[in-house]
Amino acid sequence: MRLHILCMTWASSLVFLQGRSVQCKEMKIPTRAVKPPSPSDFLDKLMGRTSGYDARIRPNFKGPPVNVTCNIFINSFGSITETTMDYRLNVFLRQQWNDPRLAYKEYPDDSLDLDPSMLDSIWKPDLFFANEKGANFHEVTTDNKLLRIFQNGNVLYSIRLTLTLSCPMDLKNFPMDSQICIMQLESFGYTMNDLIFEWLDVGAVQVADDLVLPQFLLKEEKGLGYCTKHYNTGKFTCIEVKFYLERQMGYYLIQMYIPSLLTVILSWVSFWINMDAAPARVGLGITTVLTMTTQSSGSRASLPKVSYVKAIDIWMAVCLLFVFAALLEYAAVNFVSRQHKEFFRLRKKLKEQQRQRTQGSGDSKVKGNNTSGNSATHGTVTPQCSVCAREEELAQQGLLIQSYGLALTAGGAPEMDATPVFADLPPGLGYYEIRKRFVDRAKRIDTISRAVFPMSFLMFNVLYWLTYKVLRHEEVQSTL
Repeated sequence: MRLHILCMTWASSLVFLQGRSVQCKEMKIPTRAVKPPSPSDFLDKLMGRTSGYDARIRPNFKGPPVNVTCNIFINSFGSITETTMDYRLNVFLRQQWNDPRLAYKEYPDDSLDLDPSMLDSIWKPDLFFANEKGANFHEVTTDNKLLRIFQNGNVLYSIRLTLTLSCPMDLKNFPMDSQICIMQLESFGYTMNDLIFEWLDVGAVQVADDLVLPQFLLKEEKGLGYCTKHYNTGKFTCIEVKFYLERQMGYYLIQMYIPSLLTVILSWVSFWINMDAAPARVGLGITTVLTMTTQSSGSRASLPKVSYVKAIDIWMAVCLLFVFAALLEYAAVNFVSRQHKEFFRLRKKLKEQQRQRTQGSGDSKVKGNNTSGNSATHGTVTPQCSVCAREEELAQQGLLIQSYGLALTAGGAPEMDATPVFADLPPGLGYYEIRKRFVDRAKRIDTISRAVFPMSFLMFNVLYWLTYKVLRHEEVQSTL
């Protein structure tokens, strides 16, 4: 019986010990977690003096070139100036490259955003803008710079810049032109053996959604490409982006085209004003000419002094020609309307000359009879010099009168020549009939001008707008 009890006790003890051993196997001994280093210690170890990192040496030194991926974000785009041929824009310039020396595993975060002051501790590409005229950084309220390092050693460097870039313009179609402005990013000191720039595959050039230009329409497509530069010092990497700008001519339509159009139409009012109102017609003509001259000068004030002819120059020149022609038209009308006075003055002068010639002939006959006996006795006497000179003067005056359409006939009466001024005027007409003939001719000039001037200006407008808004526009679009 005791033996049986001892066996039972031994068996239960064995089962208890086996269960404890199983529980001990299932339990894990807690290990002490490794504490990550502090950010300061980590940065000192990564790029501090004790790290061995040298910012003066590029990544992969003596190895393959560093590939720098660039992209830009445009905050504002404006101040496109034709006189200086440049444009101004505000951008975020972002560069990304890989530096194996900055790869880490000790810190748990995938990336680290560092203070801009750390930029002096790492290597950076020597990027500059090849067509830059002026640039400035932004330091309000702090330096607008971003530095981010990733675990695999990738570095993201972003900076905000305001740039003034050169943009050579072709203004032959101004103000209906389209321009191409270029931004070039180039390496200054590293050749392509050490550094290569390239655009980001997706979203290389981004534009703010609310970006609006005052005079131009910025097209969505951007021309991305390479512009590798070859100098005496080597071959340097260069990338470029082309901005396609189309000018909106609403401002010039309101400020230049419509006022000049109205000035030309105003000059035609003189065709309906009485030709006797010389002060009104001359004053209107001179005023329109001076107005067009002022408008033409104002249109050139905001443009560079180029050697070729622009579209706005052709418009202003033709408008000035039309208003000047309207002023000359009244000069022609006034001249034709006053020709009856010249006609009667010349006819009166001609009759007076004929009368004097007749008197001179009678006097010469009388003197000839008185001296005939003496002539026979003493020989031939030379004719009076005064009579010869008078005949020569009358002959010269006869030629002068013929130039005005009058001639001396055998009978001494004037008649009309075939000249345009005194054509189809039969002799014997009275003063009022002849005056009415010339006044009607002058009125006919005004009547013809009322139709010829508007029709000519209309034809010019059709050719002008067809050329610059359709033909030239399609030609420019095909070259973009």
